[in-house]
Amino acid sequence: MPYIDTPTQSIDVDGTAFAYRDLGPRSGVPLVLLNHWGAVLDNFDPRIVDGLSRRHRIIAIDYRGIGASGGTAPVTIDATARDAIALIHALGFEKIDLLGFSLGGFVAQDIVLKAPALVRRLILTGTGPAGGKGIDDVGAHSRLATGQLQGRRAWGDFPVPRRVRAQGAGLPQ
Repeated sequence: MPYIDTPTQSIDVDGTAFAYRDLGPRSGVPLVLLNHWGAVLDNFDPRIVDGLSRRHRIIAIDYRGIGASGGTAPVTIDATARDAIALIHALGFEKIDLLGFSLGGFVAQDIVLKAPALVRRLILTGTGPAGGKGIDDVGAHSRLATGQLQGRRAWGDFPVPRRVRAQGAGLPQ
């Protein structure tokens, strides 16, 4: 079933109803998707989710207080990560793969620190570490990628550490 047709479900976690969508094959380790701040289930790109769901069970969630989830939105990464861990456990998962986009990447990193045995694989997209070098330029990089930044030709105008270039090319570091 395509993502856009997948019904939104709800599960109670410590008195708060969390909205999520569950699709894809039921075998293997599920991939939990964490989106950017303020995003609701309908903000996940259905083309990406549909592609992932061909081979993986996908669990996409709304954070507490966002979209169809109840409660008040947390104001810290710590609280959001604790919510996600509690939700993952409430869904009955002991091991997951985790994909975090933007703020979801911050949350995913905190989940790995708080519950390392829970996460088998971590995928970070459009994100960085809190206080990491260059994190203050994330907005500029995003605008460059979408053609909104004047005076820069391409990603090559921004320095990329050798280790990252090597990983991207499949080369030894």
